[in-house]
Amino acid sequence: MKHVFIIGSKGIPARYGGFETFVEQLTARKTNRDIRYHVACLSDRKGEFEHNGARCFQVAVPAIGSARAVLYDLLSLKECIRYIRRHRLTDCKVYILACRIGPFFYPYKRKLEHMGVTVLVNPDGHEWKRGKWNALIKRYWKVSERLMVKHADLLVCDSRGIEQYIHEDYAKYRPRTTFIAYGADLASSTMDDQSPELLGWLEKHRVTPGAYYLIIGRFVPENNYELMIKEFMKSDTDKDLVIITGIEQNPLYDELLRECRFDSDPRIKFTGTVYEQQLLKKIRELAYGYCHGHEVGGTNPSLLEALASTKLNLLYDVVFNREVGEDGALYFSAEPGSMAAKISELERYDDRMIKELEAKAKGRISAEYTWNHIVKSYEHLFHSFEVLHRKSSRVRSLPEYTGEKLKQSR
Repeated sequence: MKHVFIIGSKGIPARYGGFETFVEQLTARKTNRDIRYHVACLSDRKGEFEHNGARCFQVAVPAIGSARAVLYDLLSLKECIRYIRRHRLTDCKVYILACRIGPFFYPYKRKLEHMGVTVLVNPDGHEWKRGKWNALIKRYWKVSERLMVKHADLLVCDSRGIEQYIHEDYAKYRPRTTFIAYGADLASSTMDDQSPELLGWLEKHRVTPGAYYLIIGRFVPENNYELMIKEFMKSDTDKDLVIITGIEQNPLYDELLRECRFDSDPRIKFTGTVYEQQLLKKIRELAYGYCHGHEVGGTNPSLLEALASTKLNLLYDVVFNREVGEDGALYFSAEPGSMAAKISELERYDDRMIKELEAKAKGRISAEYTWNHIVKSYEHLFHSFEVLHRKSSRVRSLPEYTGEKLKQSR
């Protein structure tokens, strides 16, 4: 039996979040009976339970602000080591999601190395670029990323752009990497068009099916809400801009309101959050178009979900979004008037053009981003990738992997 310990997500069952959804899908769609998953779950108490056939272990972490995530990962790692030793497990891997614990990572890595445990790390995106962090925290994130890249046995990148960045910025460490994307589901929403829940949401927010553009994502500066709202207000469309995000006690919202005065434009509608996944998918399906302003990170889950569900997609032109959307979307830049012009272009699309772009978008998901493909790729990786530890040296056996060779900087 191969034991895979996953830490860094908030845990499963997933309610929201990219890493949480990934772990939910990975465990729910498991086909390899020789793999046993152990999933860390953030909690206020200790305990264990089974979900999707995975052993879920709860890690109690005090509420200490932004440092809680760092402590959570460290306590999870400590618990993995304790459990492996106590049960004398062999053939184990630890998969760490995100690079939060770099300054504290090496002592744990050495313990795992001496136990014969392979450590894989998902570097996620450019956390050190996010606008919510001050200069000191941004520096911590960058140092943390560097140290985890340096000491990981393998980096699993969900974006080719991130993989290229790892090799360019950290070439001196000769990092081992492989690419496995994030996933999405092409199935239509199970919610009926006449569902009371859907009709209630549409009525509450005065939204008409097919007559709105949609934005879904965290309300943070690097998602370019200011740019998109300003550009939408410049456009002459008679459709609404529906924004599904949490704005409670968010100073960016008040700042943006003062800057843009979007309260004077009845087309701009902040509707709060939607956690019911089938309702959210239905809202995507009924939109005229989806607007995606994310510029930090790798393969973004909300982008994949939009390409899988929404007919027309308008994306901020950065390498991560181009990599995913290719010719299945239109792109706008930060240049004034760019997005407004693209909206005008989309407004002129006839049914044939809409169906053509929709087919290309869904084709991108079908070709590279279905959950079944992603889960199969991970199972192959967990089953095949091995690291042989000999005292202080590490000798790696690297199989060629499902069309994506494991890479090492030269």
